[in-house]
Amino acid sequence: MPKPLGFDHELAAPPTPLRSETSPRRPALGPLVAAPHAVLGRRGRGRAGRNGFDRVLSLRLAAAKMLLTCVGLAGGASVGREGPTVQVGAALLYNLRWLIRFPRHLMERGLIVAGGGAGVAAAFNTPLAGIVFAIEEMARSFEERSSGTLLTAVIIAGLAAVYVQGDYTYFGTTHSAISGSSGWLGVLLCGLAGGVLGGGFSRLLLAFSSHGLPGRAGVFMRTYPVRFAAVCGFVLALIGLASGSAVYGSGYEEARQLLEGTGEVAAGYGLWKMLATFVSFISGIPGGLFAPSLSAGAGIGQTVASLVSQADPGALVVIGMAAYFAGVVQAPITAFVIVMEMTDNHDMVVPLMLATLLATAVSRMICPRPLYKALASNYLDRVRPDSVPPSVEK
Repeated sequence: MPKPLGFDHELAAPPTPLRSETSPRRPALGPLVAAPHAVLGRRGRGRAGRNGFDRVLSLRLAAAKMLLTCVGLAGGASVGREGPTVQVGAALLYNLRWLIRFPRHLMERGLIVAGGGAGVAAAFNTPLAGIVFAIEEMARSFEERSSGTLLTAVIIAGLAAVYVQGDYTYFGTTHSAISGSSGWLGVLLCGLAGGVLGGGFSRLLLAFSSHGLPGRAGVFMRTYPVRFAAVCGFVLALIGLASGSAVYGSGYEEARQLLEGTGEVAAGYGLWKMLATFVSFISGIPGGLFAPSLSAGAGIGQTVASLVSQADPGALVVIGMAAYFAGVVQAPITAFVIVMEMTDNHDMVVPLMLATLLATAVSRMICPRPLYKALASNYLDRVRPDSVPPSVEK
Protein backbone atom coordinates (compact mmCIF):
# COMPACT_ATOMS: atom_id res chain seq x y z
CA MET A 1 0.00 0.00 0.00
CA PRO A 2 1.32 3.48 -0.69
CA LYS A 3 2.60 4.82 2.57
CA PRO A 4 0.10 7.43 3.76
CA LEU A 5 1.81 10.62 4.73
CA GLY A 6 2.41 10.77 8.44
CA PHE A 7 4.18 13.41 10.48
CA ASP A 8 6.39 14.09 7.47
CA HIS A 9 3.42 15.45 5.56
CA GLU A 10 4.15 19.07 6.38
CA LEU A 11 6.36 22.01 5.90
CA ALA A 12 9.33 22.92 3.66
CA ALA A 13 10.98 26.31 3.26
CA PRO A 14 10.57 27.83 -0.21
CA PRO A 15 13.10 30.25 -1.67
CA THR A 16 10.26 32.48 -2.84
CA PRO A 17 6.49 32.69 -2.27
CA LEU A 18 4.43 30.01 -3.95
CA ARG A 19 3.50 32.07 -7.01
CA SER A 20 6.23 30.37 -9.04
CA GLU A 21 5.50 26.92 -7.79
CA THR A 22 3.45 25.46 -10.63
CA SER A 23 1.38 26.59 -13.53
CA PRO A 24 -2.38 26.02 -13.16
CA ARG A 25 -2.39 24.64 -16.72
CA ARG A 26 0.30 22.07 -16.04
CA PRO A 27 -0.87 18.44 -16.33
CA ALA A 28 -1.07 16.16 -13.32
CA LEU A 29 2.02 13.95 -13.34
CA GLY A 30 1.56 12.67 -9.79
CA PRO A 31 2.12 8.98 -10.61
CA LEU A 32 5.74 9.71 -11.53
CA VAL A 33 6.28 10.82 -7.95
CA ALA A 34 3.83 8.68 -6.05
CA ALA A 35 4.95 5.45 -7.67
CA PRO A 36 8.54 5.32 -6.39
CA HIS A 37 7.47 6.80 -3.08
CA ALA A 38 4.78 4.14 -2.70
CA VAL A 39 7.15 1.28 -3.47
CA LEU A 40 9.95 2.59 -1.25
CA GLY A 41 7.50 3.19 1.57
CA ARG A 42 6.08 -0.32 1.23
CA ARG A 43 9.49 -1.97 1.27
CA GLY A 44 11.03 0.24 3.91
CA ARG A 45 8.60 -0.13 6.77
CA GLY A 46 9.95 -3.46 7.99
CA ARG A 47 13.54 -2.23 7.89
CA ALA A 48 12.50 0.91 9.72
CA GLY A 49 11.14 -1.25 12.49
CA ARG A 50 14.53 -2.94 12.87
CA ASN A 51 16.72 0.12 12.57
CA GLY A 52 14.40 2.61 14.26
CA PHE A 53 14.98 6.33 14.01
CA ASP A 54 18.37 5.91 12.29
CA ARG A 55 16.47 5.00 9.12
CA VAL A 56 13.33 7.09 9.54
CA LEU A 57 15.38 10.23 10.25
CA SER A 58 18.17 9.62 7.76
CA LEU A 59 19.41 12.54 5.67
CA ARG A 60 19.10 10.38 2.56
CA LEU A 61 15.37 9.88 3.10
CA ALA A 62 14.88 13.56 3.90
CA ALA A 63 16.63 14.61 0.68
CA ALA A 64 14.56 12.14 -1.35
CA LYS A 65 11.32 13.54 0.06
CA MET A 66 12.37 17.08 -0.79
CA LEU A 67 13.06 16.05 -4.39
CA LEU A 68 9.82 14.08 -4.74
CA THR A 69 7.77 16.97 -3.35
CA CYS A 70 9.26 19.37 -5.92
CA VAL A 71 8.59 16.94 -8.77
CA GLY A 72 5.05 16.34 -7.51
CA LEU A 73 4.34 20.06 -7.48
CA ALA A 74 5.76 20.41 -10.97
CA GLY A 75 3.33 17.68 -12.03
CA GLY A 76 0.32 19.46 -10.53
CA ALA A 77 -0.28 17.53 -7.30
CA SER A 78 -2.45 19.44 -4.82
CA VAL A 79 0.13 19.62 -2.04
CA GLY A 80 2.24 22.29 -0.42
CA ARG A 81 5.95 22.38 -1.05
CA GLU A 82 6.35 22.93 2.68
CA GLY A 83 5.90 19.17 2.87
CA PRO A 84 9.05 17.40 4.01
CA THR A 85 10.54 20.05 6.30
CA VAL A 86 9.26 18.39 9.45
CA GLN A 87 11.25 15.31 8.58
CA VAL A 88 14.19 17.35 7.25
CA GLY A 89 14.36 19.43 10.43
CA ALA A 90 14.07 16.36 12.62
CA ALA A 91 16.70 14.54 10.55
CA LEU A 92 19.16 17.42 10.81
CA LEU A 93 18.79 17.67 14.57
CA TYR A 94 18.92 13.91 14.97
CA ASN A 95 22.11 13.62 12.93
CA LEU A 96 23.70 16.43 14.93
CA ARG A 97 23.28 14.44 18.12
CA TRP A 98 26.94 13.38 17.87
CA LEU A 99 28.01 17.02 18.12
CA ILE A 100 25.30 18.34 20.41
CA ARG A 101 23.86 16.35 23.28
CA PHE A 102 20.09 16.53 23.32
CA PRO A 103 17.98 15.30 26.23
CA ARG A 104 16.29 11.95 25.58
CA HIS A 105 12.83 13.47 25.29
CA LEU A 106 14.05 15.68 22.43
CA MET A 107 15.08 12.57 20.51
CA GLU A 108 11.41 11.59 20.30
CA ARG A 109 8.48 13.90 19.62
CA GLY A 110 10.51 17.01 20.37
CA LEU A 111 12.37 16.71 17.07
CA ILE A 112 9.09 16.53 15.16
CA VAL A 113 7.74 19.58 16.97
CA ALA A 114 10.95 21.54 16.30
CA GLY A 115 10.86 20.65 12.63
CA GLY A 116 7.20 21.59 12.34
CA GLY A 117 7.56 24.94 14.05
CA ALA A 118 10.72 25.83 12.15
CA GLY A 119 9.05 24.79 8.91
CA VAL A 120 6.04 27.05 9.49
CA ALA A 121 8.30 29.97 10.32
CA ALA A 122 10.55 29.51 7.31
CA ALA A 123 8.01 28.37 4.69
CA PHE A 124 5.59 31.26 5.07
CA ASN A 125 7.82 33.91 6.69
CA THR A 126 5.59 33.73 9.76
CA PRO A 127 7.93 33.35 12.75
CA LEU A 128 5.24 34.09 15.32
CA ALA A 129 3.00 31.39 13.83
CA GLY A 130 5.93 28.95 13.95
CA ILE A 131 6.43 29.62 17.64
CA VAL A 132 2.70 29.31 18.36
CA PHE A 133 2.54 26.06 16.37
CA ALA A 134 5.40 24.65 18.45
CA ILE A 135 3.72 25.74 21.69
CA GLU A 136 0.37 24.20 20.74
CA GLU A 137 2.00 20.92 19.71
CA MET A 138 4.15 20.86 22.86
CA ALA A 139 1.03 21.36 24.97
CA ARG A 140 -0.51 18.28 23.33
CA SER A 141 2.56 16.10 23.79
CA PHE A 142 3.52 17.39 27.24
CA GLU A 143 6.98 18.49 26.11
CA GLU A 144 7.18 21.69 28.17
CA ARG A 145 10.72 20.77 29.27
CA SER A 146 11.96 21.23 25.73
CA SER A 147 10.39 24.66 25.19
CA GLY A 148 13.64 26.65 25.28
CA THR A 149 15.46 24.48 22.76
CA LEU A 150 12.49 24.16 20.43
CA LEU A 151 11.67 27.85 20.39
CA THR A 152 15.32 28.63 19.71
CA ALA A 153 15.17 26.37 16.65
CA VAL A 154 12.03 28.14 15.41
CA ILE A 155 13.53 31.60 15.90
CA ILE A 156 16.74 30.65 14.07
CA ALA A 157 14.69 29.22 11.19
CA GLY A 158 12.65 32.41 10.95
CA LEU A 159 15.74 34.63 10.95
CA ALA A 160 17.41 32.44 8.33
CA ALA A 161 14.32 32.64 6.10
CA VAL A 162 14.24 36.44 6.34
CA TYR A 163 17.96 36.61 5.54
CA VAL A 164 17.65 34.36 2.47
CA GLN A 165 14.26 35.45 1.11
CA GLY A 166 13.88 38.95 2.45
CA ASP A 167 11.10 40.27 4.66
CA TYR A 168 7.99 39.71 2.55
CA THR A 169 4.34 39.10 3.37
CA TYR A 170 3.11 35.81 1.94
CA PHE A 171 -0.21 37.06 0.55
CA GLY A 172 0.69 40.74 0.48
CA THR A 173 -1.18 43.29 2.58
CA THR A 174 -4.97 43.30 2.82
CA HIS A 175 -7.14 46.03 4.32
CA SER A 176 -10.44 44.15 4.51
CA ALA A 177 -12.44 44.33 7.73
CA ILE A 178 -15.58 42.88 9.27
CA SER A 179 -18.35 45.35 9.98
CA GLY A 180 -22.08 45.26 10.49
CA SER A 181 -24.37 42.34 11.25
CA SER A 182 -23.88 40.83 7.79
CA GLY A 183 -20.13 40.67 8.29
CA TRP A 184 -20.40 38.94 11.66
CA LEU A 185 -22.99 36.53 10.26
CA GLY A 186 -20.43 35.66 7.60
CA VAL A 187 -17.83 35.03 10.31
CA LEU A 188 -20.14 32.56 12.05
CA LEU A 189 -20.98 30.81 8.78
CA CYS A 190 -17.28 30.52 7.91
CA GLY A 191 -16.55 29.08 11.34
CA LEU A 192 -19.30 26.49 11.04
CA ALA A 193 -18.43 25.55 7.46
CA GLY A 194 -14.71 25.40 8.23
CA GLY A 195 -15.33 23.15 11.23
CA VAL A 196 -17.67 20.76 9.41
CA LEU A 197 -15.60 20.49 6.23
CA GLY A 198 -12.22 20.57 7.96
CA GLY A 199 -13.25 17.99 10.54
CA GLY A 200 -14.72 15.75 7.86
CA PHE A 201 -11.58 16.07 5.75
CA SER A 202 -9.35 15.16 8.71
CA ARG A 203 -11.53 12.19 9.57
CA LEU A 204 -11.23 10.89 6.01
CA LEU A 205 -7.45 11.27 6.09
CA LEU A 206 -7.17 9.45 9.41
CA ALA A 207 -9.46 6.65 8.26
CA PHE A 208 -7.26 6.16 5.21
CA SER A 209 -4.07 6.39 7.26
CA SER A 210 -5.33 3.72 9.67
CA HIS A 211 -7.21 1.32 7.39
CA GLY A 212 -6.57 2.25 3.76
CA LEU A 213 -9.39 2.13 1.24
CA PRO A 214 -12.26 -0.35 1.69
CA GLY A 215 -13.22 -3.24 -0.56
CA ARG A 216 -11.68 -3.95 -3.94
CA ALA A 217 -10.12 -0.49 -4.10
CA GLY A 218 -8.09 -1.30 -1.00
CA VAL A 219 -7.00 -4.67 -2.39
CA PHE A 220 -5.97 -3.03 -5.66
CA MET A 221 -4.04 -0.34 -3.77
CA ARG A 222 -2.11 -2.88 -1.71
CA THR A 223 -1.45 -5.26 -4.60
CA TYR A 224 -0.56 -2.73 -7.29
CA PRO A 225 0.68 0.46 -5.59
CA VAL A 226 2.24 1.90 -8.74
CA ARG A 227 -0.93 1.35 -10.79
CA PHE A 228 -2.98 2.83 -7.98
CA ALA A 229 -0.79 5.94 -8.02
CA ALA A 230 -1.36 6.20 -11.78
CA VAL A 231 -5.13 5.98 -11.24
CA CYS A 232 -4.89 8.76 -8.65
CA GLY A 233 -3.02 10.90 -11.16
CA PHE A 234 -5.73 10.30 -13.76
CA VAL A 235 -8.48 11.19 -11.25
CA LEU A 236 -6.58 14.35 -10.31
CA ALA A 237 -6.39 15.31 -13.98
CA LEU A 238 -10.18 14.85 -14.31
CA ILE A 239 -10.74 17.03 -11.24
CA GLY A 240 -8.52 19.65 -12.82
CA LEU A 241 -10.55 19.59 -16.03
CA ALA A 242 -13.83 19.87 -14.13
CA SER A 243 -12.56 22.83 -12.10
CA GLY A 244 -11.02 24.72 -15.00
CA SER A 245 -7.47 23.65 -14.09
CA ALA A 246 -7.73 25.54 -10.80
CA VAL A 247 -6.77 22.77 -8.37
CA TYR A 248 -3.20 22.00 -9.46
CA GLY A 249 -0.35 22.93 -7.14
CA SER A 250 -0.60 24.55 -3.74
CA GLY A 251 -3.37 26.97 -4.70
CA TYR A 252 -1.35 30.10 -3.92
CA GLU A 253 -2.41 31.96 -7.06
CA GLU A 254 -6.10 31.13 -6.62
CA ALA A 255 -6.09 32.16 -2.96
CA ARG A 256 -4.38 35.44 -3.78
CA GLN A 257 -6.84 36.17 -6.58
CA LEU A 258 -9.73 35.62 -4.18
CA LEU A 259 -8.12 37.88 -1.58
CA GLU A 260 -7.51 40.67 -4.07
CA GLY A 261 -10.75 40.21 -6.00
CA THR A 262 -8.87 39.81 -9.28
CA GLY A 263 -9.30 37.12 -11.91
CA GLU A 264 -11.94 34.41 -11.94
CA VAL A 265 -11.89 31.29 -9.80
CA ALA A 266 -14.26 28.40 -10.51
CA ALA A 267 -17.47 28.20 -8.51
CA GLY A 268 -17.16 25.66 -5.72
CA TYR A 269 -13.38 25.98 -5.83
CA GLY A 270 -13.05 25.13 -2.13
CA LEU A 271 -14.70 21.73 -2.54
CA TRP A 272 -12.74 20.94 -5.71
CA LYS A 273 -9.50 21.80 -3.90
CA MET A 274 -10.41 19.57 -0.95
CA LEU A 275 -11.09 16.65 -3.29
CA ALA A 276 -7.85 17.19 -5.23
CA THR A 277 -5.87 17.35 -1.99
CA PHE A 278 -7.39 14.10 -0.74
CA VAL A 279 -6.57 12.31 -4.01
CA SER A 280 -3.01 13.63 -3.87
CA PHE A 281 -2.73 12.45 -0.27
CA ILE A 282 -3.86 8.88 -0.87
CA SER A 283 -1.58 8.54 -3.90
CA GLY A 284 1.42 8.63 -1.56
CA ILE A 285 2.98 11.87 -2.82
CA PRO A 286 4.94 13.56 -0.01
CA GLY A 287 3.78 17.12 0.44
CA GLY A 288 2.15 19.59 2.78
CA LEU A 289 -1.44 20.18 3.82
CA PHE A 290 -0.97 23.73 5.07
CA ALA A 291 -0.95 25.59 1.74
CA PRO A 292 -3.77 23.57 0.08
CA SER A 293 -5.91 23.93 3.21
CA LEU A 294 -5.48 27.69 3.21
CA SER A 295 -6.40 27.80 -0.47
CA ALA A 296 -9.46 25.58 0.02
CA GLY A 297 -10.49 27.79 2.93
CA ALA A 298 -10.29 30.83 0.66
CA GLY A 299 -12.73 29.09 -1.66
CA ILE A 300 -15.07 28.39 1.24
CA GLY A 301 -14.91 32.05 2.23
CA GLN A 302 -15.78 32.97 -1.37
CA THR A 303 -18.88 30.77 -1.22
CA VAL A 304 -19.99 32.27 2.11
CA ALA A 305 -19.46 35.77 0.70
CA SER A 306 -21.82 34.94 -2.17
CA LEU A 307 -24.50 34.10 0.41
CA VAL A 308 -23.96 37.19 2.57
CA SER A 309 -24.14 39.90 -0.04
CA GLN A 310 -23.53 42.96 2.16
CA ALA A 311 -20.30 41.67 3.74
CA ASP A 312 -16.80 42.46 2.47
CA PRO A 313 -15.87 39.48 0.23
CA GLY A 314 -12.14 39.89 0.86
CA ALA A 315 -12.68 39.80 4.61
CA LEU A 316 -14.70 36.59 4.42
CA VAL A 317 -12.03 34.99 2.23
CA VAL A 318 -9.50 35.72 5.00
CA ILE A 319 -11.88 34.30 7.62
CA GLY A 320 -12.58 31.23 5.50
CA MET A 321 -8.86 30.49 5.18
CA ALA A 322 -8.36 30.56 8.93
CA ALA A 323 -11.57 28.69 9.75
CA TYR A 324 -10.99 25.76 7.41
CA PHE A 325 -7.33 25.54 8.38
CA ALA A 326 -8.36 25.43 12.05
CA GLY A 327 -10.93 22.76 11.26
CA VAL A 328 -8.29 20.57 9.62
CA VAL A 329 -5.43 20.90 12.12
CA GLN A 330 -7.45 21.79 15.26
CA ALA A 331 -4.88 24.38 16.27
CA PRO A 332 -6.96 27.58 16.54
CA ILE A 333 -4.24 29.91 17.78
CA THR A 334 -1.84 28.83 15.04
CA ALA A 335 -4.63 29.25 12.47
CA PHE A 336 -5.51 32.84 13.24
CA VAL A 337 -1.90 33.91 13.84
CA ILE A 338 -0.61 32.43 10.57
CA VAL A 339 -3.39 34.02 8.50
CA MET A 340 -2.95 37.34 10.29
CA GLU A 341 0.80 37.29 9.51
CA MET A 342 0.25 36.15 5.92
CA THR A 343 -2.12 39.02 5.16
CA ASP A 344 -0.54 41.65 7.44
CA ASN A 345 -4.03 42.55 8.63
CA HIS A 346 -4.21 43.13 12.37
CA ASP A 347 -7.71 44.60 12.16
CA MET A 348 -9.07 41.08 11.69
CA VAL A 349 -7.74 39.62 14.96
CA VAL A 350 -11.06 39.35 16.81
CA PRO A 351 -13.11 37.85 13.93
CA LEU A 352 -10.23 35.48 13.14
CA MET A 353 -10.14 34.30 16.75
CA LEU A 354 -13.91 33.78 16.83
CA ALA A 355 -13.98 31.84 13.56
CA THR A 356 -11.02 29.59 14.42
CA LEU A 357 -12.31 28.76 17.90
CA LEU A 358 -15.75 27.92 16.50
CA ALA A 359 -14.27 25.85 13.68
CA THR A 360 -12.04 23.92 16.07
CA ALA A 361 -14.94 23.16 18.42
CA VAL A 362 -17.11 21.90 15.56
CA SER A 363 -14.23 19.92 14.05
CA ARG A 364 -13.58 18.09 17.34
CA MET A 365 -17.17 16.86 17.34
CA ILE A 366 -16.57 15.24 13.96
CA CYS A 367 -12.93 14.18 14.37
CA PRO A 368 -12.01 13.84 18.07
CA ARG A 369 -8.31 13.11 17.35
CA PRO A 370 -6.14 16.05 16.20
CA LEU A 371 -4.88 15.32 12.70
CA TYR A 372 -1.12 15.60 13.10
CA LYS A 373 -0.97 13.90 16.46
CA ALA A 374 -2.99 10.98 15.08
CA LEU A 375 -0.96 10.77 11.85
CA ALA A 376 2.27 10.79 13.83
CA SER A 377 0.99 8.02 16.12
CA ASN A 378 -0.15 5.91 13.15
CA TYR A 379 3.20 6.37 11.43
CA LEU A 380 5.27 5.63 14.53
CA ASP A 381 3.21 2.49 15.17
CA ARG A 382 4.52 1.16 11.87
CA VAL A 383 8.14 2.27 11.96
CA ARG A 384 9.37 2.61 15.49
CA PRO A 385 11.44 -0.15 17.09
CA ASP A 386 10.25 -1.89 20.20
CA SER A 387 12.76 0.11 22.21
CA VAL A 388 10.98 3.42 21.63
CA PRO A 389 9.01 4.15 24.79
CA PRO A 390 5.23 4.65 24.73
CA SER A 391 5.72 8.27 25.82
CA VAL A 392 6.15 9.16 22.15
CA GLU A 393 2.41 8.72 21.67
CA LYS A 394 1.33 10.86 24.56
